[in-house]
Amino acid sequence: METQTQPVADSAPTIRRFTLDHNVMVGDQVLIAKGTEIIVRKPGSSELRGLTLVSLSQLDVTALHELAPRITMPVIHKNAMLDPADLMQFGGEVMDFLLPTAAKQAASHPE
Repeated sequence: METQTQPVADSAPTIRRFTLDHNVMVGDQVLIAKGTEIIVRKPGSSELRGLTLVSLSQLDVTALHELAPRITMPVIHKNAMLDPADLMQFGGEVMDFLLPTAAKQAASHPE
């Protein structure tokens, strides 16, 4: 009799959210109003094409601007101007997706 192993369900969330502290602007026009909840979807390999994980892990502004329209709802366009605080919120969500589970557990339970 052959035993089969069942795949373990990934308990890590694939959707994260944050609220804008400032308006997202394109020129003088408000693209997304402050107070709007931004949904960030975990990027797959296709959304990461053309980017390096190193640049994202270093919260490179250019890399984050390139990734944002691929994984946000409402869409934060590549040419949009984000306040640095909102860019850090977005980058933090991206970083959480990129960190391996073991690294997250080690960070939450330091010895």
